[in-house]
Amino acid sequence: MANKQSKASSVALGGVLAALAVMIMCMGTIIPVATYVCPMLCAVVLQMVLKTCGTRIAWAWYAAVAILSALLAPDKEAAAVFLFLGYYPIVKPRLDGTKLRWLWKGLLFNGSVVVMYWLLIQLLGLSQVMEDFEGMGAAMLAALLILGNVTFFLLDRLLGMRPKKGSRG
Repeated sequence: MANKQSKASSVALGGVLAALAVMIMCMGTIIPVATYVCPMLCAVVLQMVLKTCGTRIAWAWYAAVAILSALLAPDKEAAAVFLFLGYYPIVKPRLDGTKLRWLWKGLLFNGSVVVMYWLLIQLLGLSQVMEDFEGMGAAMLAALLILGNVTFFLLDRLLGMRPKKGSRG
C-alpha cells in the first residue's frame, strides 16, 4: 500500500496522524489509567502510519511524536512510556520472524520498562513516581509488572490482527 501513494501524500498523512497522536498524549492526565492507555493508542496510530506510509516515515513519525510528547504532554510518565515503547509496531515484524519471539518480545518490554523507570527516578528525579512505588509493597509492584506484561502481549496481538476478508477498511 505504501507504493500506491506519493511521498508528499505519505508525509501529509503522517503529519496529520502525528498531530492526532500528540493530542492523544496531551489528554493523558484526564483519566489516571490513561498514563498507559494513551501510549498504546498512539502505537495503534503508528501501526496505521507504518502500513500506509512505510517504515522510513514511521520512524520519522515516531521520533516526532516522542519529542513533541516529551515537550507538550503534561503527563511525563506517559510521554516516557511512549518514548521507550512507542516504536514497537515498527520492530514487531522483525521480532515475529525470529525463533523464541515471545521471549524476545518479553525481554524488550521488561528491559524497556526497567530502564525507563530507573531513568525517571534516578536521572529526572520524578519524586511522584518514587512516592507511588514506595506506597506499594513488593507484591503490588510484581503484580503491576505482570499486568503490564499481559497488557503488552494483548497489544502485540492487536497489532498483529488482519482485517477479515470482505470487511471494509
